[in-house]
Amino acid sequence: MCSSGGSYLSARGARITGGPGTSVASKGFAMYIQDPFHSDYNPQGILNFCTSENKLCFDLLQERLTRPGMNYVESHLLQYSDTVGIKSFREAIANFLTTYGKAAAPVNPEQIIVMNGCCSIFASLSTVLCDPGDGYLIPTPYYGSINTHIGLYGEIKPVHVPLLSEVTDGEIHPFQLTVEKLETAIQRAMEQGIRVRALILINPHNPLGDIYPAHLLKECLEFAHRYKLHVIMDEIYMLSVYAEDSTFTSILALDNLPDPERTHLMWGFSKDFAMAGIRVGTLYTKNREIFKAVSQLATFHGCPGPVQYVLSQLLSDRDWLDKEYFPTNKRRLHEAHSLLVGGLAEIGIPVLRSLGGLFVWADFRKFLTSSTVEAELALWWKLIEEKLYISPGSAFHCYEPGWFRLVFSDSKDKIKLCLQRLQKVLERESCELLRNNMPIAFREMPLSSPEHEPMDSDTESPHSEVTETCLLQEKIVVY
Repeated sequence: MCSSGGSYLSARGARITGGPGTSVASKGFAMYIQDPFHSDYNPQGILNFCTSENKLCFDLLQERLTRPGMNYVESHLLQYSDTVGIKSFREAIANFLTTYGKAAAPVNPEQIIVMNGCCSIFASLSTVLCDPGDGYLIPTPYYGSINTHIGLYGEIKPVHVPLLSEVTDGEIHPFQLTVEKLETAIQRAMEQGIRVRALILINPHNPLGDIYPAHLLKECLEFAHRYKLHVIMDEIYMLSVYAEDSTFTSILALDNLPDPERTHLMWGFSKDFAMAGIRVGTLYTKNREIFKAVSQLATFHGCPGPVQYVLSQLLSDRDWLDKEYFPTNKRRLHEAHSLLVGGLAEIGIPVLRSLGGLFVWADFRKFLTSSTVEAELALWWKLIEEKLYISPGSAFHCYEPGWFRLVFSDSKDKIKLCLQRLQKVLERESCELLRNNMPIAFREMPLSSPEHEPMDSDTESPHSEVTETCLLQEKIVVY
């Protein structure tokens, strides 16, 4: 508050300050920043298995980025350039997406806008596509920061399409998206007087790690076309697919889109190129009006010229990409995923079968004291206290408390330490849950007390079942 008693901020500023970014997960990240784990300098610090960053390929990137010619600078790279991105960089992106997205037709570089990260693209698209109070359809659970990216500028609201773990008739796996669920959600929004303007799809999915098959993509596009919805395809994990038997279909690969003028693709360097700190995202849209409007906002979200040059060199080096970087990245992702999933198996935590992304979606429901968000967050805080930072399902607007996301794209040593800290908390929670479910007379007795006479060896302790059950862990179930 200012000295006169009013606020220093406008109403919009106050809304931003107290907006969707002020979540519990944000508080957890702030705690991590204050006490980050380091194997040498802070081994008791907080392990971050929450933030989706690929930390497996620094050696490859360091070698490639320090080759001769990568520090090349010409005067035009240090001057004002086209706000939508340097032409040569957009050409390199177009060629890259055409090849690796297996595009049905060549991607036009004149339809590409470069910004400082996909969050800027989300914010800009929401501003030019929607009016305050409009809604966007999005299947839950989903990357929760989308609310921040879209809400701060556009002041629009999410219309959830709830996906649940129970497999119902006609479904083949948990958390399955169907057009029927989209229909139900949009009808509910219309009854509430919400004008829905867009459908957001994340493929590969965050946090589920699922990949939408081509037929489902087509059905979703047809659905959006019927309701005249814009489709925002977030393919930020396009090339972070590690499962050997999986096939990823980019929206670029589909022929004859039902409504190409309302179909927009997002991709960036943070995940597939393990460069979260480089802050470069791209928008591909064939709609000239939208391109022009977003271009105006790109003035505030540009990328430095030297960064665009360096990334152009990476995109153009197909020999390095095809023979070294992408094969090595895929192998390392697969190995890290297997290590984390195997470790979770040893402590009895089921996971959803995932194919892409940098994380697993794990089921902690049996460790909750109740099926509530409060119980989920209580467990999450206990993990934080044990110096382990992972993501609670409520951060992804999951409708079933007890699911958590764990990122696996980190070193083997950190994954093993993560599992050790996780097991310590969950064993303690298992014992506490069992004690709470025991008869009161047993619950009030200590598990081990030197003051009592030892029982005969053939006499069963009332606590033996608790002790054994706390130590025995279930094997994994992969949904």
